Amino acid sequence: MTTAKRVVITKAGGVSAITTQSMELPMPGEDEVRIKVAYAGINFADLLMRMGFYQPRPPFPFTPGYEVSGVVDALGENVSGVEVGQKVVAAMRSGGQASFVVAPVDRVIPLPEGISLEAAASTPVTYMTAHHMLHHLGHLRPEDKVLIHGGAGGVGTAALQLCKWAGVKQVWATSSKPKHHIIKQYDARPIDRHNEDFEAIIKSETDGTGVDHILDPIGGDHLRRSLSCLAEGGRLYTYGMSAAAPSGKRSLLKALFALRKTPKFDALRLMTRNRAVFGVHMGTWSNEAVMHEQLDRIVEGIQSGHLEPIVDRIFDAENIQEAHQYIHDAKNIGKVLLRFHDIQ
Repeated sequence: MTTAKRVVITKAGGVSAITTQSMELPMPGEDEVRIKVAYAGINFADLLMRMGFYQPRPPFPFTPGYEVSGVVDALGENVSGVEVGQKVVAAMRSGGQASFVVAPVDRVIPLPEGISLEAAASTPVTYMTAHHMLHHLGHLRPEDKVLIHGGAGGVGTAALQLCKWAGVKQVWATSSKPKHHIIKQYDARPIDRHNEDFEAIIKSETDGTGVDHILDPIGGDHLRRSLSCLAEGGRLYTYGMSAAAPSGKRSLLKALFALRKTPKFDALRLMTRNRAVFGVHMGTWSNEAVMHEQLDRIVEGIQSGHLEPIVDRIFDAENIQEAHQYIHDAKNIGKVLLRFHDIQ
């Protein structure tokens, strides 16, 4: 009998609130496939959900996870386009951090030759979030100016690569100083997030005009500061709230403080200043055609060498608590993955 396991967040809390448990082998229904999972991605949203600060999320206990790679293990009725034994990547609505998952076939893409399962598991959330902001919403042009907060993280490094692929020459990215080398690698200008004032730098280096795109996963008062750096016609994309979880410990006080500091955007002021603010959460995006189109584009970028997913570290699924703490401690450059099966 095949055994299966999954990651489970048992309650809102610190890293002790997440563990691995055995599970029944799921069965695919109509238009679904079952995937034997090699790798599942971890995202900061998983940490925030564990701490009880991120919505929407399933009721506790639940299994997180928005992205997996592996091989097709079983087919439901009326499935076409994929075969048993085929290597695939899938964008999940939730529940991806398990040794076997069931996914709608329209969220599953067969992997071309030359794309590793590690790279594939690193793409659905980080690259699709960055691509969605810069291209689908932002219509990125080579002459645009871009500021990326958290430039050494998963979405940040994806955004840096997408900017370089698009021929954008003026890109700034914030990170801690030891991570500046990765930002320079993609021809962007690093800003020390701890010791430099990004507002002053952007205004000085753009002659006061600001930038056209700002990617902000931090939230809180940081959004107000980002908004002040937007050029006329500029777009601010908010896709996280890391200000609510500065450490691995659950603190309602810190979370409430960050929420209180989050600016209340004035529609009239945005209109008169010709600025835009987009909230982005790919887990709730429902247009499957747009999602599939963007995944195809990302796979094309990896095949052509324009995109190169950065996998920082891979943890065995049993070490999920250590993996969460590693991300809380901001040790990663690029993506952190969980390993469930060794698949060649």
